[in-house]
Amino acid sequence: MCFSNFYGKQLRMNTYRQICYHIVFGTRHREPTINESHCRELYAYIHGLIKNKQGHLYRINGIADHIHICSDLHPSVCLADYVKSIKVASSIWMKASGLFPKFVGWQDAYAAFTHAYKDNPRVIDYVKNQKEHHKVESFQDEYRRLLVEHGIQFEERYLL
Repeated sequence: MCFSNFYGKQLRMNTYRQICYHIVFGTRHREPTINESHCRELYAYIHGLIKNKQGHLYRINGIADHIHICSDLHPSVCLADYVKSIKVASSIWMKASGLFPKFVGWQDAYAAFTHAYKDNPRVIDYVKNQKEHHKVESFQDEYRRLLVEHGIQFEERYLL
């Protein structure tokens, strides 16, 4: 796209963006079905899915009943499609791989929070320390707290 300035010279406009998301979703019925011994393979698979959507994975981690993803979202991809594609493809892979024999699927819902790029180190650190974090806070309490901190109204009955 070109524009002319006051002197008639053509100026070229570029598109710049940085769309950082902290995404959280759990296993169906929040059952502890993500084997810690194989989560690296799962995270590598999801990393590939994110790259295929032109996103950038900053950090992924979780525990047996949920995962956190800190990633950039390409502006040509809508958030709902992005999360759905990650959940559908990883669910198929988890079932087919045989590495997660108790896994039946992901919960239907998810939470996604935007943040400034300058806050990436804080969010990455939070995602990185999930195992330690969940020694003192349950997933349900964490999920509720994140929704409140980000000003998202919710109905308690849908959190369980």
